[in-house]
Amino acid sequence: MRNSYLFTSESVSEGHPDKVADQISDAIVDLFLSKDPEARIACETLCTTQLVVLAGEIRCKGVYEEDRVEWASNEFWAPGAKAEIEATVRATVKKIGYEQKGFHWESFRFENNLHGQSPQIAQGVDASGNKDEGAGDQGIMFGYASDETPELLPATLYYSHKILERMAADRHSGAAPFLEPDAKSQVTLRYEESKPVAATAIVVSTQHGKGYDEGAGEAELHAYVRQVIADILPAHLLSDETVYHINPTGSFEIGGPDGDAGVTGRKIIVDTYGGAAPHGGGAFSGKDPTKVDRSAAYMARYLAKNIVAAGYATRCTIQLAYAIGVSEPLSLYVDTHSTGTVGDDVLEAAIGKIDALGRLTPRGIRTHLGLNKPIYSKTAAYGHFGRKPEGDFFPWEKTDLVDALNSAIAA
Repeated sequence: MRNSYLFTSESVSEGHPDKVADQISDAIVDLFLSKDPEARIACETLCTTQLVVLAGEIRCKGVYEEDRVEWASNEFWAPGAKAEIEATVRATVKKIGYEQKGFHWESFRFENNLHGQSPQIAQGVDASGNKDEGAGDQGIMFGYASDETPELLPATLYYSHKILERMAADRHSGAAPFLEPDAKSQVTLRYEESKPVAATAIVVSTQHGKGYDEGAGEAELHAYVRQVIADILPAHLLSDETVYHINPTGSFEIGGPDGDAGVTGRKIIVDTYGGAAPHGGGAFSGKDPTKVDRSAAYMARYLAKNIVAAGYATRCTIQLAYAIGVSEPLSLYVDTHSTGTVGDDVLEAAIGKIDALGRLTPRGIRTHLGLNKPIYSKTAAYGHFGRKPEGDFFPWEKTDLVDALNSAIAA
């Protein structure tokens, strides 16, 4: 590792067009899981000026009547289901706060192109006879943890998220009425000996009301953003040498899906580790937890976080790999980046000894983490990791595996 370097991560707000799409897709996941915990959902969303389009595959008892219709049809939903889907989409956009001419929750055109799940996919994934449930797709998934923050998330990403979360809270409460939903942030930190020591540059671009791009309005917006940054970042990271770029392009009145089309799954680095760790390429939102793109990535984070929380490393990356229709992972890889107190092979072996993990099969992961629940809408903005586990939400952020790891390593 270099002794001194700069590193940058970005975040985007709940009103960013891609995040609007992610939140809609995950609201659909939650809707179907609330009807059927074994539902299969793959929901993609496109949003643009006054238009939202859904596409994908569904299998859900009592909602999509697959026994009455050829699987690729969109015509035979249970009574009221299509209306409930549309109402869910509109409520999601309303909650974000879009009531603008170019994108209004009540008046955008809506297209529902969801249909049944392919039986050829289902036969590879479903459990049958002596065959355990297989992975919903092939792929590689990564998990990561670092002791840079108490949440064991890279500091650059953590502070980028928190800046936008604070701004969204102030917008919703009315404390910052000049803010509109779309925004982006970016934090650059200087690291010494792998620890963040100074913020060298911070970028915030936020959609705003009319007149807040000039004169007194612009000054008020800039002062507000500077204060948010000062409230979020630790004081020792900020100095007179920190460079601020606030709405560097000037006016930002037209934003959200009216300013740029949004599509599910385009913010995978924002969703995970801000570029501080590898990414397998699979997005999370819109997918039920049989899709290992989602569930195995959550498990990999859970394992990496518990390894760091247990004191076995200050940084940890974990990779899992799966094949479609095959239940157990093809590989498990642990890398503690030369910060480990025991060998990486020792940690790999210890994970394999923990029976509660269910051999890291898709069903084992879902059972251990309790993923067959409508818990996903909260994940779709401000990151899937580094969040506080509360009740059924964000169970992969718990550090309740420490004792089991200790016992497995000592055995």
